[in-house]
Amino acid sequence: MILSVSRRTDIPAYYSDWFFNRIKEGFVLVRNPMNFRQISRVNIAPNIVDGIVFWTKNPAPMLTRLNELHDYMYYFQFSVTPYGKDIEQNLPQKNPDILSTFKEVSEIVGNDRIIWRYDPILINTKYSAAYHLSAFEKIAKALHKHTKKVTISFIDTDYKGLKSNADKLNLTTLTSQMQTKLAHALASIAHKYNLTIDTCAEEIDLQEHGIGKARCINGRLFSKLLSHNLSIPKDKNQRTQCGCISSIDIGMYNTCMNGCLYCYANYNKKTVAGNFAKHNPLSPLLFGEITPDDKITNRIVKAYRTI
Repeated sequence: MILSVSRRTDIPAYYSDWFFNRIKEGFVLVRNPMNFRQISRVNIAPNIVDGIVFWTKNPAPMLTRLNELHDYMYYFQFSVTPYGKDIEQNLPQKNPDILSTFKEVSEIVGNDRIIWRYDPILINTKYSAAYHLSAFEKIAKALHKHTKKVTISFIDTDYKGLKSNADKLNLTTLTSQMQTKLAHALASIAHKYNLTIDTCAEEIDLQEHGIGKARCINGRLFSKLLSHNLSIPKDKNQRTQCGCISSIDIGMYNTCMNGCLYCYANYNKKTVAGNFAKHNPLSPLLFGEITPDDKITNRIVKAYRTI
């Protein structure tokens, strides 16, 4: 089993104490996003978890405790974007804070276990294509010794959470030709710094520009890191273009406090604040408590490691 921590919220930034408590107790309770009263009890013991993928914009709160994960294999999907607090409202400064944290993670786990995410790419009057090219090169120059790969994607406006912020973002529509041109230029910069570059769940094919298709939850990478073969099926619950293998996500929507206007996982700012206020790091749930109306079911999980 692969544990996703988490596409739905930034657990390393805001809920790391809760996560380590779950690791210590060996299980976690996860509400079904489609049916709030259905709860899965997930065994997360080391003999069951093949790997953990951390999705984050700021894992600083958990760095002093990574030694507690000595029985687990894991890697980071670490987003470093060029946006300011007009878009990413609650993040620390990129330089030096976020860049320094990225380098510290790399020093702890190695540059093959931290992937730089430059996504989503959005264009408006402030964040132009030229702005992105300049910012991307500055970040690549700062981080290229601390990672081996960068993943890019373009903003997807179809998400419910994003639609409510569309006016604030004042987006410029990007045609596929415009995306290809910008991606080609970004690839040239990435290759200049010896970085592999791929795209996350994009329909356009950019392989002729040296850009692959990402497997953000990557069975091949885990097989290499574990020195074990992993035969895990593709995740059927993701978008068609997604290359990720199947995983169990232990996060919840409407709980991330980063305040990013492009976020697809937060639908309502007041709901986010309310849910965050209900967080108890000692609870098996990410927020709130178990009620008499809840139905808890043991999730069937297994390890996929083979020699």
